[in-house]
Amino acid sequence: MDTEAQDTVERDRPPADEGRAGWSRSAVRPGRGGRFRRRAGRWWRGLSLWQEVAVLAVICCTVLALVSAFLVQPFLIPSGSMENTLKVGDRVLVDKLAYRFGHQPQRGDVIVFDGAGSFTQDDASGNPVSRAVNEVGSLLGLAQPDGSVFVKRVIGVGGDRVTCCDKQGRLLVNGHPVDEDYLHPGDAPSKERFDIIVPPGRLWVMGDHRADSSDSRDHLGDPGGGTVPVDEVIGRAEWIAWPPSRARSLGRPATFDSVPPARPARPAVGGARG
Repeated sequence: MDTEAQDTVERDRPPADEGRAGWSRSAVRPGRGGRFRRRAGRWWRGLSLWQEVAVLAVICCTVLALVSAFLVQPFLIPSGSMENTLKVGDRVLVDKLAYRFGHQPQRGDVIVFDGAGSFTQDDASGNPVSRAVNEVGSLLGLAQPDGSVFVKRVIGVGGDRVTCCDKQGRLLVNGHPVDEDYLHPGDAPSKERFDIIVPPGRLWVMGDHRADSSDSRDHLGDPGGGTVPVDEVIGRAEWIAWPPSRARSLGRPATFDSVPPARPARPAVGGARG
């Protein structure tokens, strides 16, 4: 047996501890993610208290803006046109996915929509910076939306015939009288008489405070005959989130459940103010 060769092989082997140490060093060698986390940790520890608060505020506002832009957006109610369902100063949460994926607005829904071109003149003039600031503020529920955004209740959908009024003063939808228990106390369903067939893809909308609401009735002579395009609906108002004393969900009233379907299309009946 060649003892010299054996001694040489044994001397060339690294000590057991050294081998394990070398393996351990290579196993825990940090990757890019570990280096990034360490650098971020050092950067965060180097911030003052006020800097931390500012960073957290920016992150929170960014997350809220993204949620508001695509999922649920808070809206500040600026007028009394929907009293007593919604009051001035209420903040409602609007589901922006309610009418996606094939769903359509239904009679009785409280909706928020862009009335540019139907309720207001489609005018994009104005300071772009102030418009952008207002848009961000409205996304966060801190500012009123611009003057083209409205909240109303859907009374008729495409194909419906909406008429005012029967002998009891009630609205008729497809010939069926609607008992509107959500109306502002003392309000008549409408003092203006009209008879309209809602075009396909559009909505007839009215405020719950009929005596203080500028709604479809006031735009009968405008393009669209006072109706609102479904494509301009921002979402469905689902909850009153503020103030806490008024926090509740906004459901669809059962009074529309018995309204029959619209009849087959026929020549449109022009609306007339009485």
